[in-house]
Amino acid sequence: MNKRITEAFAEGKAFIPFITCGDPSLEVTEQIVYAMEEAGADLIELGIPFSDPTAEGPVIQGANVRALSGGVTTDKIFDMVVKIRRNSKIPMVFMTYANVVFSYGTERFVRTAAEIGMDGLILPDVPFEEKAEFDTVCKKYGLDLISLIAPTSHERIAQIAKEAEGFVYCVSSLGVTGMRSQITTDIGAMVQLVKKEKDIPCAVGFGISIPEQAAKMAAQADGVIVGSAIVKLCETYGKECVPYIKEYVKSMKDGVRGIL
Repeated sequence: MNKRITEAFAEGKAFIPFITCGDPSLEVTEQIVYAMEEAGADLIELGIPFSDPTAEGPVIQGANVRALSGGVTTDKIFDMVVKIRRNSKIPMVFMTYANVVFSYGTERFVRTAAEIGMDGLILPDVPFEEKAEFDTVCKKYGLDLISLIAPTSHERIAQIAKEAEGFVYCVSSLGVTGMRSQITTDIGAMVQLVKKEKDIPCAVGFGISIPEQAAKMAAQADGVIVGSAIVKLCETYGKECVPYIKEYVKSMKDGVRGIL
């Protein structure tokens, strides 16, 4: 298991923000990472844009389109990570789609990600049954392939948990990413099923957007993941978004800590 990912959960409940690389630009993405770290983020998910992001709702889909039309490529994102690693040791994982990794070359992608200091990889479109081809390469280079479990995973949760690395991403709601007014899934039960199989941190994502929701989810899990609400700030404020994101992340980290 990656040491930095373990450390992200060592100081209590973790707050994990997601951003799409290159929205509004890679220069701004780099500044957002530093701002989120200063605001209390414990681990950061960097989204590599893809033309058909099936797990994403309209907010993150829009960010993918903007980033790609701005000329963002995987190599340019790798270069940005190299810059970030000169200034920050915050745990970071890539979130992208199998096609992005395939077209780059799976081994080349994973090796490069590990070399530049990434800690893990999330591939939401790769089902558990098909993860082996990515997992073996990730293990070879010391990158954690993060497993996702959904409310419908029931009997598969134990199986997935047994082989999980880094942390388990608990998907709180069915459907695509996006802000939701209510989360009705029994997260506590999902987390219990995981912990019965393996002592591994569980972080909840999909649909969380306000500190009160973050507090509620953190009470049932080890961490909270937020994407769409942050990406929405990128969309709204463009290259001026950094201070707004910093303030938002601080409020969400307070929520995770139970300071409301």
